Amino acid sequence: MRLLSIQVGLPRELGDPASSDPMDKPWVSGFFKETVSGPVAASRLNLEGDGQADLRVHGGLDKAINVYPEEHRHYWESELELTMPPGAFGENFTVAGVAEGDVCIGDVFRIDGITVEISQPRQPCWKLARRWRIKELAVLVERSGRTGWYFRVKEEGTVAAPAGMELIERPHPEWTVALANEIMHRRKSDADSARRLANCPALSESWKTSLQRRAEKGATDTRSRTHGD
Repeated sequence: MRLLSIQVGLPRELGDPASSDPMDKPWVSGFFKETVSGPVAASRLNLEGDGQADLRVHGGLDKAINVYPEEHRHYWESELELTMPPGAFGENFTVAGVAEGDVCIGDVFRIDGITVEISQPRQPCWKLARRWRIKELAVLVERSGRTGWYFRVKEEGTVAAPAGMELIERPHPEWTVALANEIMHRRKSDADSARRLANCPALSESWKTSLQRRAEKGATDTRSRTHGD
């Protein structure tokens, strides 16, 4: 497992108000990242020089660093017949030798001078589709399971690429990122699995909330069926 490159970028305004094409309408995004060399400071909230446009759903303590495997990027290059540089999926860390089935919620890694922890899978949004002008791209990424994941920063410091990724703790080996994706996106009627995953202490607060609501709804539906309501 290795960190290959680091990408950062601040939100920018894009698009043309006069355009009739929805893909070219005005929008604000921090999706466009550039590769940086040398040490980068990593704080609890983000990397130095990085930012997010919509802090309701991006960034913050649980989503400080966006991670995507290099192998997935090559897959999409072949699938979509595009050239996609590091940072193509808005990721801060491009990694190699590891995928969603290999890592777990709560995994703690030492990477150069920082310590990070996996908090949740990445949920691709409409800005990924807008970036590459492929309307269904976010859905395709979600369905493929090639989502990447987020790190929260447990120990601040500086990090430079390339660097090794040392797994130093795995408290929840039952909750791979791949399984978390499956429960969230494909097993939507499985209230029991939603409840159990929501109880994972290392899971991000936003995923806990979504899964708890699903589990509660499932319990309510079950009671209604049992009582013939």
